Amino acid sequence: MNLTTADKALLQKKGISEEKLAAQLAAFAKGFPYLELDGAASVGKGILVPRKEEETAFIAAWDEYTADAQHQVVKFVPASGAASRMFKDIFAFVDAPYDEPKTDFEKKYFERIDDAAFFEDLNAACQQLHGKGVHALLGEGKYKAVAAAMLGKDGLNYGGLPKGLLKFHRYEDGARTPLEEHLVEGAGYGKSGNGTVRVHFTVSPEHRPLFEALVQEKAAQYEQQFGVKYEVSFSEQKPSTDTVAANADNTPFRNADGSLLFRPGGHGALIENLNDIDADVVFVKNIDNVVPDRLKEETFINKKLLAGILVELQAQAFGYLRKLDSGDYTKADLIEMQQFLLKKLCCKAPEGFEAEGDALAKYLHSKFNRPIRVCGMVRNVGEPGGGPFLAYNPDGTVSLQILESSQIDMSDPEKKAMFEKGTHFNPVDLVCGLKDYKGNRFNLPQYVDPATGFISHKSKDGKELKALELPGLWNGAMSDWNTIFVQVPLSTFNPVKTVNDLYREQHQ
Repeated sequence: MNLTTADKALLQKKGISEEKLAAQLAAFAKGFPYLELDGAASVGKGILVPRKEEETAFIAAWDEYTADAQHQVVKFVPASGAASRMFKDIFAFVDAPYDEPKTDFEKKYFERIDDAAFFEDLNAACQQLHGKGVHALLGEGKYKAVAAAMLGKDGLNYGGLPKGLLKFHRYEDGARTPLEEHLVEGAGYGKSGNGTVRVHFTVSPEHRPLFEALVQEKAAQYEQQFGVKYEVSFSEQKPSTDTVAANADNTPFRNADGSLLFRPGGHGALIENLNDIDADVVFVKNIDNVVPDRLKEETFINKKLLAGILVELQAQAFGYLRKLDSGDYTKADLIEMQQFLLKKLCCKAPEGFEAEGDALAKYLHSKFNRPIRVCGMVRNVGEPGGGPFLAYNPDGTVSLQILESSQIDMSDPEKKAMFEKGTHFNPVDLVCGLKDYKGNRFNLPQYVDPATGFISHKSKDGKELKALELPGLWNGAMSDWNTIFVQVPLSTFNPVKTVNDLYREQHQ
């Protein structure tokens, strides 16, 4: 393609090379292949369910690990998502041709408005805007005035804020936002030996000052309450991870002023943010998956369980790597390592693989020396989200992967059956080991499978366009990691997708 001087200046400003741009446009033309499946992961076939005594031992291993102040632990929370989708139904009601709630969703929202943690703030906003509280306005049939006070900029502006800054849970001493709940969680399972809790939020540039202000306002209170010291940091998606948009014929989509249109590359862009974190172990959890204090204990136990499994298996892999480096190993050692790779890390060698001696040692070294993640999996209850599968890799090995339905060829009856037989799904509950056995940080972008992006259809200014999503953070962006799946209780998964989810028992 012929790039204009303005195009080249834009690429330079974003930190995107011409080669990368060409590769993105080529991806629109050729598309992305479906992944080759070996089957859905299930209990006994890739999903671990520790016995009670094993669970106790893993939790103790984590407590011992964090007691050493040398070990750096970080809680990584993707928090840039806008809350607007949470209020889709309420936005629709405000614009509807009728004035009183008609749908079940609308009725429930208003019937239970007193149960919302933000009720006191909403009541104050209504008083300020209309000289009357919520109940007085509802009594006069002014439902839209109440809804608009919640959504609009002159009220609470909940329609324009990120989820992390909305009030989710009510307590005797006030209400808490998800940001605050993550700080509290960090004190429960991510505290290092010297009492430091490190939490990192990825945020959008326009909301960063609001996040920083809330931390400034609240952190000291929680430090005193839990006897910890917080180190809270923020980052934004890098402009270099944006992707170019294309027309239907795969030529670059241009804005009305002739400039190339770039869009954020999706949550897969955050592999770059994760790569900048200097930590031994990182917990990854979405901003909206939080519960009130009365339900946190189970979350703490299961987070410690996942982390304990991680540090135990990682220590074993590190021991094998040192032995392989020394050259002082026997045939029996190599067989033991092969079994560890197959049974514990669920990585199956390619069909007909028969290496032995030094060739086998080299293969094992390459498989052990990579980032590792332990992923909580919950029983499938029809929630949207990726699922756990055994999939073929480009080198012919089979390993555990988290896949979205878009990565599976649903026109193939065999693959469709595998997808439908899935017993579990991924609630974004990860614990990651980011350093190698010598204490060096892995370069995480090296472990991304670039063939696992996907193309979606959007529009801008009334014109259709094709958008390119990068390999998802816990999907293709972690494709070449060592992966362990562990069953965790459904009670640890309580996302808030709509405002009415806040009325669920788990958020009251």
